Amino acid sequence: VSTMSEKTRSRAEEEASGTRNEALGERGCLGEAERRQAIRVAYVIAALELTLMFMQMGVMPYLAKSLGLDSVGFGYLQTIFGVLQLVGGYIFGRFADQFGARAALILSCASGSIFFLIMSLSTSIPLLFLSRLPAVFMHGMPGAQKVITDMTAPSQRAGALGKLGLCFGVGIIVGSAMGGVLSTNFGVYVPVYVGLAGSLINTLIAMVWIPSQTKPKSGHQETEQSDLFSIREIQRLMKFPGVMEVFIIKVFAGLPIGLFMIMFSIISMDFFGLEAVESGYLMSYFGVLQMVVQGLVVGKLASHCTEMTLLRLSIFVFAGVGLGMALMRTVWHYCIIAVPLVFAFSMLATITDSILTKAVPSSDTGAMLGICASVQPLTRTVGPTIGGVLYKQFGVSSFGYLQLMINLGLLVYLSKSKIPLGEMKSQ
Repeated sequence: VSTMSEKTRSRAEEEASGTRNEALGERGCLGEAERRQAIRVAYVIAALELTLMFMQMGVMPYLAKSLGLDSVGFGYLQTIFGVLQLVGGYIFGRFADQFGARAALILSCASGSIFFLIMSLSTSIPLLFLSRLPAVFMHGMPGAQKVITDMTAPSQRAGALGKLGLCFGVGIIVGSAMGGVLSTNFGVYVPVYVGLAGSLINTLIAMVWIPSQTKPKSGHQETEQSDLFSIREIQRLMKFPGVMEVFIIKVFAGLPIGLFMIMFSIISMDFFGLEAVESGYLMSYFGVLQMVVQGLVVGKLASHCTEMTLLRLSIFVFAGVGLGMALMRTVWHYCIIAVPLVFAFSMLATITDSILTKAVPSSDTGAMLGICASVQPLTRTVGPTIGGVLYKQFGVSSFGYLQLMINLGLLVYLSKSKIPLGEMKSQ
């Protein structure tokens, strides 16, 4: 049995090594200036799409209420959105592998345009629910990640992916502010019209400035082209050395905090006693922290430390955050805890995405990114139920204690598990 396992692992390593060399050849078809331009354009597309999404997230409760949708119905609306994103993440990644990052980004931006178009026409609750359907292909962040993985060498990937966090910070700050200002001064549908225009612009940017160098791969990937969703393919990816271990860490390390963030709108009112405006300021504070951490910290640490070291560091910090949250009593305590919280979240997301895309063949990086992108929709889908039970039965401190226990367990798991991944620093 052990011999068969070693043979399977050896074949997986050979396949990963061969397809990485193929990817290096593809990058060689483009000049350095063209590769840098493609990466910059990917950042722009990601920042604009995140801005539009945070803008509609702020407006959606008011639009739903104006159409007569109650809180239970709004919960169903959010659950449908989460399920569609969850199912679509892997399908989108497979599409990117087979047809290229450019085609995937165009699909995502075009789906966003349809999303906002139906929202702008939503004069009834059924139309509002119908507007959620294009979300199955709205994956701008994984699309941008696919461009970056195609255009960077493995040793540079963590730093390049980390800068996408800047786009996330911009999206939180600008999108939240725009949604509030536009809806207050011009009406609840105006941010939707702006979202439609922005998505159309994003589609044009992807069509004109993203190079179409990534082509469908030959071999195993080509034989599966007709099947965009395959459980067998997911199982195949999880068998590559170290992938299952790192993915388990990615899912569980930040799960309790993810549940807390889903319940944050209720916690901010009941536990912290914040008004809507103060909650908006707090979200902006998070956005600024995200930009500072991603812009000044993650990239520099990635250039000096191995990825496994940074993975252990993020889990250790997460455990400390759990202890802090268990003892938290005021919003000022939360503002202090937010600093290591944002650091751990950003570091974990960046490093695990980098490790996992390097652990699989280059022809499967899109599918791997799609699987990674499904973690947040999964949390959003099950979060309201689990988070609601934790909050009502055990209080806010339960999120912190759960976070502490899970990450202490992951630290023990990492110390005993020999994850067979290459130790690599950015250059």
